[in-house]
Amino acid sequence: MNQIIEEKTFEVEVQQLVFNQRNYFKSNATRPVEFRLKQLKKLKALLLEHEDEMHEAIFNDFGKSKYENQLTEFFPLIDEINISIKNLKKWVQHKSVKTNLLNFPAKSYLVPEPLGVTLVIGAWNFPYNLSLTPLVGSMAAGNTTILKPSELPAETSKIMAKIINENFDPNYLRVVEGAIPETTALLKQRYDKIFFTGSPMVGKIVNRAAAEHLTNITLELGGKNPVIFHKDAALKTGVKRMIWSKFVNSGQLCIAPDYALVHKDVKEEFLQLAVKEIEKANFSSGNNNFVQIINHRNFDRVVGLIDSKKVYYGGTYNREDRRINPTILHNVSLDDAVMQEEIFGPLLPVIEYATIDEAFEIIKDIEKPLAAYLFSDSNAVKERFLNEIPFGSGAINDSVMQVTNPNIPFGGVGNSGMGRYHGKYSFECFSHFKGVLDKPTVIETNLKYYGYSEKQLKIIKALS
Repeated sequence: MNQIIEEKTFEVEVQQLVFNQRNYFKSNATRPVEFRLKQLKKLKALLLEHEDEMHEAIFNDFGKSKYENQLTEFFPLIDEINISIKNLKKWVQHKSVKTNLLNFPAKSYLVPEPLGVTLVIGAWNFPYNLSLTPLVGSMAAGNTTILKPSELPAETSKIMAKIINENFDPNYLRVVEGAIPETTALLKQRYDKIFFTGSPMVGKIVNRAAAEHLTNITLELGGKNPVIFHKDAALKTGVKRMIWSKFVNSGQLCIAPDYALVHKDVKEEFLQLAVKEIEKANFSSGNNNFVQIINHRNFDRVVGLIDSKKVYYGGTYNREDRRINPTILHNVSLDDAVMQEEIFGPLLPVIEYATIDEAFEIIKDIEKPLAAYLFSDSNAVKERFLNEIPFGSGAINDSVMQVTNPNIPFGGVGNSGMGRYHGKYSFECFSHFKGVLDKPTVIETNLKYYGYSEKQLKIIKALS
């Protein structure tokens, strides 16, 4: 009974919060560029001020070191803010577009405007980056925002709540902590934008909630990302790049290679090089570059995907410490458990193929991935990869690093998500572009008015 009362009370509080943010947005307080820039600079200063606390919090949550946190979360986030501060005055300007002859003389342009009240639901695997980067886009676009971080890394959720809730007007920005009941209550409200990062399963729930209010939505989900090693690949460099991208954050990365398709002629060399790179990186020593699995539920799920008969390397783990040593599985078939879901852990299944057609067919038989990677020096294979394989973003002769280029949008396709962000695309993600025809009154033609004739229609057809 008490729980029901608490949930009802929280729902009323959330309803009031959304109401207050909507009124604040209606006051036009968030629209001036000067206001947006001031708030972005303030957020940046606060993050730098609390940097040590943020490092400590994420280490306490799942053993992520200061160094890896800086590389994968803190630096990209600060860079995102810097890009917005540098370019915002240009982004908010009217964008001229061509005017057709039928509307001559006139000007046509697009006017970016903020959407309104936004809800950002962050993910646990990169809790700062995947919560605060979309927040930066919402702020730059001139919205109010409610941020719901993942509850799994509890300490990072607390520090984000502290930084934002103690320093910003709740009518403008507010962090709401909690788990499923709190998220459910948040999703009952009407927003002008929902931005969600997480699994396809939860993404469907969020999408249904958004549909109730016809709310604009961006879903950043996941999937089984393939990496192809063709027979002409520069194996030594390629394997080195791929191993880092696969095992960074212990494989808890939505754009990490999920499985490797390796040509039969280079499979043995590939496997040997992969082992060398893992041992060189010393991932399994519990040092600064090896992260824990977020909780025991996910630990048990990932361990359950290891088929001991197919372990080529690794396969060991420590449940108490929530660490799974980097593991390579070979002779994997599409029917194996490890190929039935996104792994989100330090396991690399290797599937041998004979022709590039065979490799492409395997990828096409699985849901469209968030990312895809190809290692090859063949221009013909590269061209086919780009033309035939659907994916959100990807790389050729590298993996994961496309996400570090702010000029490349980040987002999924199909089951791996909808919408895109990063850099200028974050601003666009949280904006609506009004199309405007601006026509002078000095000149007027009679083509469109009543009294139609064959002559009128011929002229209109010629001008269209």
